[in-house]
Amino acid sequence: MSETMDLRQAQEAMTFNRARWAGRTMSAVVVVALAVDGTIQLFTPTRIASMLQETGFAVDQTRILGPIILACAILYAIPRTAILGAILVTGFLGGAICAHVRIGELGSPPELISLLLGALTWGGLYARDTRVRALLTLIR
Repeated sequence: MSETMDLRQAQEAMTFNRARWAGRTMSAVVVVALAVDGTIQLFTPTRIASMLQETGFAVDQTRILGPIILACAILYAIPRTAILGAILVTGFLGGAICAHVRIGELGSPPELISLLLGALTWGGLYARDTRVRALLTLIR
């Protein structure tokens, strides 16, 4: 009986470890994408000027949006503030989706990328954080 329990515990530990690494990988994709986006908005806003104008934002607003994106990415990357970061990231991405819907770009690549990043944000956090997994139980 003891050997069966040890085997089961070992399998559960391996599954949890794999899930944690998958969550870290998904979270890293989100952090890198947000860091790149925030950096581009801060240092080379002329490259994205046409996209900003299409969605109704002025180019000088990148000085505000860039630090907000970077702050969200940092909060999400730090384990103690990851839940707050996830809420802020999905709020920001929801605003990006809303901006594209408002101008009639339903299903556009930036909108789909924002949707994917939002799903990766919470999927990565769910896989790597036991607190979130306990709060959002999917399987009982």
